[in-house]
Parts: sequence; C-alpha cells; structure tokens
Amino acid sequence: MKNARVVFDHGPLPDGTLFDAPRHIIIADQPSDVPAALAALEDAQAGGHWLAGYASYELGYLLSPKLRDFLPTRRKTPLLQFGVFDAPQPSRLAAAKAPATLSIPAPDWQRDDYVAAFDKVHDFICRGDIYQANLTFPMSAQRTGTIDGLYAALRAKQAAPFGALVDLGGPVLLSRSPELFFHLDPRGKMTARPMKGTAPRGASPDADEKQKDWLRSSEKNQAENLMIVDLLRNDMSRISQIGTVEVPRLFAIETYQTLHQMTSTITAQIRSGTTISEIFEALFPCGSITGAPKIRAMQILATLEPNARDAYCGAIGWIAPDGAMSFGVAIRTLICGPDNRVTLNVGGGVVYDSTADDEYAEALLKARFAVLG
Repeated sequence: MKNARVVFDHGPLPDGTLFDAPRHIIIADQPSDVPAALAALEDAQAGGHWLAGYASYELGYLLSPKLRDFLPTRRKTPLLQFGVFDAPQPSRLAAAKAPATLSIPAPDWQRDDYVAAFDKVHDFICRGDIYQANLTFPMSAQRTGTIDGLYAALRAKQAAPFGALVDLGGPVLLSRSPELFFHLDPRGKMTARPMKGTAPRGASPDADEKQKDWLRSSEKNQAENLMIVDLLRNDMSRISQIGTVEVPRLFAIETYQTLHQMTSTITAQIRSGTTISEIFEALFPCGSITGAPKIRAMQILATLEPNARDAYCGAIGWIAPDGAMSFGVAIRTLICGPDNRVTLNVGGGVVYDSTADDEYAEALLKARFAVLG
C-alpha cells in the first residue's frame, strides 16, 4: 500500500520511530485468516525483517475455544494488521500546514445505559462468577484537518510512552496509550506493567499531591490492581521458565496530563524458542482490560457491550528480527474512519465495591486526552 506507515512516539528508537515503505502487509480480516497471518509474522521475523502494527481486541476470542462463539460479526478493524519492514528510521513527522480539530467526544452510552450494564456485571460479581470486569463503551467525534495534524495535536496535549500512529490501510489509529502490555528483550526477559486505579489531577499542586496520596492508599484500587497482577503473573507463567515470574514493583503512581494511574511491574524469563503465536496465545488480550478470571469476564462483557471493541483494548507495537518486541495496550486510542468520523472507547474495572456513578465518571475522565484546545 502506498504511503503505509507506523509511527511511534518512541519505539525501538527512543526519540521517535518511523516504519514506512513496507515490503507487504500481513492482515487477518476473518477468523480463517488468523493462523496463516500469525505464521507469516514468524516467517518475516525469521527472514530478518521488522514488523509493526496492531492486533484488535477481538483476536482474543480466537485464542480460546471457550470464546470463539462470542466473536462479534460486525467489526471496523482487522483482527490483526502488520507491515513487514526492512528497518526503522528516526521519525520525521512533518509539521501540519493547517490546524486539526476534534469535536468534544460524545458518549454513545448515557448514564442510564451504563448503569444497566454495570448492574448486570455487579450481579455476576456478587454470584461469584468473576471478581472484576472491565466494562467499556464507545464515544464518537468528528475531526478536521490531516491525520498528521491531529496526531501532532494529541501529542502536544499529552505525552504518552506508547503513543503511535498506525496507517496500514483502512481505519487509521492514533494512540496516546500510557500502558505497557509487554516488552521482550533479545535475551528473553519479559516485562509487563498493568494499570488499574485512576484519579483525576488536582486543581493545585497541593490538591494534586492529595489525589496521588489518596490513590496510593486506596484499598479498593490496590485490590483491583492486585487482581490483574495475579492474572498477568498466571498468563506469563504459561511461557516462562519455572520460578522466574516476579513482581518487583506494586502500586506505583504514574502522573499524566489529565490523570494519575496506579501501575505495577511484572517480569519473567521466557522459555527459549517461544514463538510469536505462543506469546499471543498466552497473554492476549491484556488482563487489565478484560477482568478476572479472564475468560469468564470476556464472555460476560461480550453479552453486554453491543459493539466490537476493534483496535481499542488490543495491542499496538513492533517486533524485531533479534526477538525483541514491545506492545502497548491500545487504550486512549482513536479509530479514524471514513468521512472524518472518529471512535474512541473508554471504560474501567468494576469490582464488588464499585459504584456505577463513580465508574461512569472515571470512564469519561479517561477521554479528556482527546479534548483539544
């Protein structure tokens, strides 16, 4: 595809990375395409090429026989889409010739819609089916200007460790994700940093510190975070050397332009010879955006969320020929479709002591990254 590219705010080149002029694009639109697409990723890596792109949340339905029947039939983005590249280059995103704008995102679910779905999730928790579920809903907006201009405006609004622009044909993704799904170095050390627990920024430095202190000491947010840490520890253990899964950091607070997030760190040594397919089968999608237990939470959420999540809650990242790879969780992500229409989703983890009003407000807070101007 002419002009296909993937741009990372950082990526394998820490000051900004551009992948362009792909040799070809690997894409899986339908379930039957997925095995061949995963095999093509592995062949390309073995052939000395780089890969950059994304996997949509719905790919996860195909990685467990217990989820296949829940796959939505109406999807806007491919199940996975990666470009095959010769090498990354320093990012040289041209300055926009005209300003880009984005209308204030409007929720597709009003409060009453959210409360109805929340109550059903809470009933499942009370019955012991699950401990947590990450309930999400879409928001809609309209854009003007160029994709590059909008990407630049979003970058100026909020720095993001895993910010990216993905344009490989079809909808374009603009991500301001703060969350690492996993990083794998060439020696097989894997690091994951799940986020669970959110607080708004304070109006003054003193109020901001109080918000951080509140989040750091919140038993509810700690419990929510720990559930996901345990889930990811279990997922990572499926492909790790025995005894190497560790949690070097719990409940750290990271600060962004519009909010504070509670983040923990998990590390492991992956077994030698583990393939890309095996990594995704073990880990995908990230537990921080499903719930716990993962499979049951995904089943329940599929009955409550009427639309596919598409690229939202999937993973955006790159894979190197030497075995290194890094993926961010595709949260805070715009899906730019035809006619300048933009979709972004928001959500959060529901646990036993959650309240619908607080969770709905938190979800809307997470969309502030897309309020420009």
